[in-house]
Amino acid sequence: MTRPGRPAGPAADTEAVVLTAALELLLAEGALALTPQRLHAVTGVARTTIYRHWPAPRDFLAALIAVAPHESAPPSGDPATDLHAEVDLICDRLHDKPVAEFLGALVTASIGDPSCAELRRRYVLDLTRPLSTVLAALVPVSEAQSAATEIVAPLLVDILLLDRPVDRDRAHRVAAETLDRIGCARTTK
Repeated sequence: MTRPGRPAGPAADTEAVVLTAALELLLAEGALALTPQRLHAVTGVARTTIYRHWPAPRDFLAALIAVAPHESAPPSGDPATDLHAEVDLICDRLHDKPVAEFLGALVTASIGDPSCAELRRRYVLDLTRPLSTVLAALVPVSEAQSAATEIVAPLLVDILLLDRPVDRDRAHRVAAETLDRIGCARTTK
């Protein structure tokens, strides 16, 4: 039996329109631009629909994280090769302007809204997860996550704090040093 009333979520096309506009506003103007009123003006979607599904900027950020692509390199069977392939992918993602700017917007949003800090952590963990998955085949999961963070942290500092481009060579050096430290054969990149 179906119940009349409002659907649990927005229609797929409405969600796509609103989230595409939200990402564009976020990248152009920052997280503070993510208001239901502003998105109504940009998209023409009813304010009540936007308020119902995304009442606050945090809700837009969470929805954008949920639909963010999480591609991973196909495994080769060699942990060193796989780790370096994942390093290349994360460098590509951070070099991609929307990913770096989205991460910057999450940092800014966390300052004004402490509840966004968890979203920021989740997004960074999503970035590091492919690295920690490869490393978890070699060391315990907690050590794998820590090692993945060691590889990614300098990239995040460069992108977010120093406004520098991704240093792919340094990321590969750190990955090779990490593999050496945990006793995996080093492969050159």
